[in-house]
Amino acid sequence: HCAGLALATRDPSNSWCMDTAAPVPPDLHQPVTAQPQGRDGGCCPAHLAAYSPSASARSAPSAGPWPPDPDGRTRPAALDGRARDDLRELQMIYQMADTAMNPRHTVGTIIGRPLEFYFGLKGAAKRARVQELLDQIEMGKGFIDRYPAELSGGQKQRVCIARALAAKPRLIICDEVTSALDPLVADGILKLLLDLQAQEGVAYMFITHDLATVKAIADQIAVMHRGKVVRYGPKSQVLAPPFDDYTDLLLASVPEMKVGWLENVVASRKIESAGR
Repeated sequence: HCAGLALATRDPSNSWCMDTAAPVPPDLHQPVTAQPQGRDGGCCPAHLAAYSPSASARSAPSAGPWPPDPDGRTRPAALDGRARDDLRELQMIYQMADTAMNPRHTVGTIIGRPLEFYFGLKGAAKRARVQELLDQIEMGKGFIDRYPAELSGGQKQRVCIARALAAKPRLIICDEVTSALDPLVADGILKLLLDLQAQEGVAYMFITHDLATVKAIADQIAVMHRGKVVRYGPKSQVLAPPFDDYTDLLLASVPEMKVGWLENVVASRKIESAGR
């Protein structure tokens, strides 16, 4: 189930800031897929303020404390003040799998890092769990001793998914996880994430500019503009009129393929040619 969320923005200078005026959706305590969406320009799309180490156990800045869980429990603002189990509950899948993995480490080492860091698994027990995770992401045998350079783009992103799952998190932030993949591979990644959500009960928070991804996977949508939540609710409500000005602009900016466009272009060129 998803822990309480706090939305933050990342400004163009790449420093982290919390917008305390932004409303925190109260029902994100439920196991749903939350989808903040922003538009290019101004602040970047929202990130979660409470930020755990990546699966490689590196620390990252935090913009503030988590809001209380449904049971009233809160977490410290500083990472070094949180218990290791608090760090484990929030994991992240990055946009560029190439830069999210150490090219000198094997797949087994990459996925095994959180297993050792959070659960103390070593040796044969760790290797067996890594193989279970590889089976879960539909990669199976033969990959555990490979290096990232020996994988396709889709396979690399699947390894990053397995690394996030290895920590048994409550929430996974998915930061533009399909934007670097071709449409067919991206569709397979989205289907895999939905299957894993059904198996593990984990919540996702997607950060994306791709409306097709929003429609395919989100249960709840938060539209953000310059660090503020301007529209939030179930997908069916957020994507239905009447819209606020910014959401209307955001949706209108999405390119659409018109049926018969090619025939119209050919016809107009024939008319122009005939006129000459």
